[in-house]
Amino acid sequence: QVQLVESGGGLVQAGGSLRLSCAASGVTWRLNVMGWYRQVPGGQRDLVAIDSSGDTMYADSAKGRFTISRDNAKNTVYLQMNSLKPEDTADYICYAEAREASWGQGTQVTVSS
Repeated sequence: QVQLVESGGGLVQAGGSLRLSCAASGVTWRLNVMGWYRQVPGGQRDLVAIDSSGDTMYADSAKGRFTISRDNAKNTVYLQMNSLKPEDTADYICYAEAREASWGQGTQVTVSS
């Protein structure tokens, strides 16, 4: 079973940047899909960015500001977040899919005005 551990969240002022990391362990099948979702209290878990074997997709709110990348040798996915806005404040949750879907515990990102 795949375990996902996120890191890199924190508090940043509007306009600042953060880089999130998600390391996968227990991988026995290729992780074709890795990505990031985010969720606010009482809200939906919304897609931020996904990398599917090199094919990337972004939420409209993330396009032009966020970049997803992968280090396949380390089974790690990153999310570079620039020009952060207060509305980006959320719990950012790592996602991976091989034979089954896996979710991380999340890392909190808070963007102050």
